[in-house]
Amino acid sequence: MKGAHKSIHFWVILFFALFLLFVFLIAPATLSNVSYEHGEALVNKAEEKIEEIMNTPSVPALDKEDYDRRMEILANNPPPPQPIVKKVKQPDGTFVEETTTPVTPPTGWPVKAPYPKDGAILPFNRVVAYYGNLYSKKMGVLGEYPEAEMLSKLNAEVLKWKTVDPETPVVPALHYIAVVAQASAGADGKYRARMPYKEIDKVLAMAEKINGIVFIDIQVSLSDLQSELPYFEKYLKMPNVHLGIDPEFSMKTGKRPGTVIGTFDATDINFASEYLANLVTANNLPPKILVIHRFTEKMVTNYKSIKLRPEVQVVMDMDGWGHQARKINTYKQFVQKQPVQFAGFKLFYKNDLKEENSRMLTPAELLDLRPYPIYIQYQ
Repeated sequence: MKGAHKSIHFWVILFFALFLLFVFLIAPATLSNVSYEHGEALVNKAEEKIEEIMNTPSVPALDKEDYDRRMEILANNPPPPQPIVKKVKQPDGTFVEETTTPVTPPTGWPVKAPYPKDGAILPFNRVVAYYGNLYSKKMGVLGEYPEAEMLSKLNAEVLKWKTVDPETPVVPALHYIAVVAQASAGADGKYRARMPYKEIDKVLAMAEKINGIVFIDIQVSLSDLQSELPYFEKYLKMPNVHLGIDPEFSMKTGKRPGTVIGTFDATDINFASEYLANLVTANNLPPKILVIHRFTEKMVTNYKSIKLRPEVQVVMDMDGWGHQARKINTYKQFVQKQPVQFAGFKLFYKNDLKEENSRMLTPAELLDLRPYPIYIQYQ
């Protein structure tokens, strides 16, 4: 869509440029009855028209009524309790009906937040993503299969979600691990490897084939977001590229990744959010999606201090694997009970099957959760 708008702008500008050439250079020499002042007025009018076209948003304006409606649906709050009517005996022996309405505590969903900028993906769409790294068949489905087979599998998952929830369009995504935690320290002792740009370019080309979006995922290890995000800025400036950050591999204690579960504080998440917001503002982009993976309490600290902005849509993604009952409980504890903005849920083709009687949860089962997950990731 963005490319189509740019193409339209190009041809319109070219037309008016030729028009200006005719009016300013050719017309005065060939049309003796057209005054210079009249020609100059036409030029000014044409320039104003060009400026109007360039300032016209290439995305539809935010429908606040639809946004509010969809956010309420996503919250999936329980219906209000029914009034309780009981008969109370009076001193004279008669009975009087008294009606009381039970008070239920608020769920926290939908989260109060500023309206997003125009062009927001959420909550108008559900994102269904394939996760992984092109160098490894063990890190996720994105790198496990040849491109055509992988995209075909992703399209099949997209179709499932369209079928189970036809009211919510689905945006396919490729969630690429662009900074990978390492067992060895490396030359700088940071225990992480940045993927070369040519690999990210491959993922962008794949996403284009399915009209999808791309997430750059970062496992900082002993590095930090301040050091890693600038390396990918040229990609994050693109309207179709978003960000994922993984607290599991944020090793603030200095221990080697994989030996303990790492953590991000709200200050880390706010840095990433502000960084994205500045790019959105400076480059007139639609809002970015920021995905944070989580499956323990300490992976995200001070969640109430996470700042919400019109330029960034924050997804807390339940990242744990295992038996379906444990996954649902993890979601309830660390996503439902600690609301941030949007909810996500991760499914593992292999790890979710490792335990006895375990299986992958279905889209229909995930839509029984409160709130509904709007970002779905497959590994």
